[in-house]
Amino acid sequence: MVEDRIQVGAGHMPTLGLGLWKLPEQSVASTVVDAVAAGYRHVDSAADYGNEEAVGEGLRQVLKTTDVVRDDLWVTSKLWNTFHRPEHVRAACERSLRDLGLDYLDLYLIHFPIALKYVDFSDRYPPEWIYDPTAEVPRMEPDLVPIAETWGAMEGLVEAGLVKEIGVCNFNTGLLHDLIASSRRPPALLQVESHPYLTQERLIRLAHQYDMAVTAFSPLGSLSYLELGMAEAQECLLDESVVCAAAERLQRSSAQVLLRWGLQRGTAVIPKTSQLERLRENIDVFDFSLSDAEMNAISALNRNRRFNDPGLFCEEAFGSFYPIYD
Repeated sequence: MVEDRIQVGAGHMPTLGLGLWKLPEQSVASTVVDAVAAGYRHVDSAADYGNEEAVGEGLRQVLKTTDVVRDDLWVTSKLWNTFHRPEHVRAACERSLRDLGLDYLDLYLIHFPIALKYVDFSDRYPPEWIYDPTAEVPRMEPDLVPIAETWGAMEGLVEAGLVKEIGVCNFNTGLLHDLIASSRRPPALLQVESHPYLTQERLIRLAHQYDMAVTAFSPLGSLSYLELGMAEAQECLLDESVVCAAAERLQRSSAQVLLRWGLQRGTAVIPKTSQLERLRENIDVFDFSLSDAEMNAISALNRNRRFNDPGLFCEEAFGSFYPIYD
């Protein structure tokens, strides 16, 4: 049986949340309100998404006009790459808290194991990837900050009461081993891209071995990447025959089958949508199960296809070769 919550440190996070990446700022507040009305209690945000003020407006509407209280919600945000130096970590967290209109975050994650040179809030926020957009050759500017130093400042956020739990995104197995060895407070959660084309079985198994919960972003695969030119039209998990067959047997959509697959393998999932019908459809995945044969057939679609790969997009879009995966 798949539970609708998963233990994350001392807390319990809803296993299905709303991903906020690429949601338009002008509509995200109403999307948050609609999502909560549809039953969502988990939203996954980040400074880099550029819409946290609008997310905060949606949360304020929810808390003011419904019976939902702050403790009912699980709000995640993420530390951006330009704020990895320990002296900038708290200010970055406090900026997200201010934009979201919250006193604390349920979970704060290191967004990427990529440290970039600091960009002040007054210069540009969110800072994004390029250090100086006005330069003759705009590019990323890496900063040599050990992850252990950043993590020490993340631990300080918990001690200061600004954050309940801390974790990491986009880390590989080697980085997890090293971080666990050097931390006073081990990461409570790992968030990584995972879907049937990228099952990440060893990484997820290791995270669970370290008592870390796992959230899978992009659980539906290529959909978020088509418009960015980072995926091809034929790379559509919704059309895979084994997915469609399970959907037909269960009288569910292909998207619901993919989300259920993610949940049954022990990960939380954070699909993105601003459409009310899709919001309702995506959360309606707790009253059916995939068979073992269906789970295995869908897992067999793995082709180690990573859509969100800094080793590709950093060079193509930001002028710097910066791989983090082998």
